[in-house]
Amino acid sequence: MGKDYYKILGISKGASDDEIKKAYRKLALRYHPDKNKSPGAEEKFKEVAEAYEVLSDKRKRDVYDQYGEEGLKGGSLGGGEGPGGGFTYTFHGDPRATFAQFFGTSNPFQTFFDIGGPGGNRMFAFQDDMDLDEDPFATLGMGNARPGGPGGAFRSHSFNFHTGSPGRNKDKLQDPPIEHDLYVTLEDISRGCTKKMKISRRVLKQDGSSQKEDKVLTINVKPGWKAGTKITFQREGDQGRNKIPADIVFIIRDKPHTLFKREGSDIRYTAKISLKQVGVM
Repeated sequence: MGKDYYKILGISKGASDDEIKKAYRKLALRYHPDKNKSPGAEEKFKEVAEAYEVLSDKRKRDVYDQYGEEGLKGGSLGGGEGPGGGFTYTFHGDPRATFAQFFGTSNPFQTFFDIGGPGGNRMFAFQDDMDLDEDPFATLGMGNARPGGPGGAFRSHSFNFHTGSPGRNKDKLQDPPIEHDLYVTLEDISRGCTKKMKISRRVLKQDGSSQKEDKVLTINVKPGWKAGTKITFQREGDQGRNKIPADIVFIIRDKPHTLFKREGSDIRYTAKISLKQVGVM
């Protein structure tokens, strides 16, 4: 009997994309091993990540709905080509990568504790008995980040916090997102790495004037991230009196390799051989 991904997320088979996303957000926060130390929490965290990856992807979900987990993962139902028409899926095994690409950070709890820096004011902190079934960001005025565009492997969300009264930004317009390509090598993507990106922006001073400020944004690239994955830093663009700063978006791109080329989850090598070598083979 294969896994019931709908049951794992606690949703119906006809659930919408938003319902799938909401269910994953709730369960991922509840079972995150950095917060939940109870037995079985880490395995549950992995299960909900796999369920989300399958059900949030239309092609995977269609194959799963028709053939179940066995068909999705290439199991044969009577020999020959897999029931998914040659399409197979294998979970990469790193639920933290799924989490990081959904939320924009691998550990949001640390973000909550560190807001304002050393000695700074903390806007928000988890209580030990806090019910993570409730969306902890709903009361902070945070909207959902934009889903990844074509080629993106996951939806990306960020955890930047902004103070101010709830209605203050009601009539302001946000600048369009500023996108930058982030090239990574095959070695980077196989092991994971940390990239520090320096940006320059205009920030408002208390007297209403603006000044240039440099800031370093840290990106923890997880092993296996696909080209097209978007990492969003909310409202890190230029500040202005009558506008909402733009989001800064970094898009993972593959840096060309001298020998190998990445195609999805595969590494391809093209070898040139002579006719003589073909005959020997």
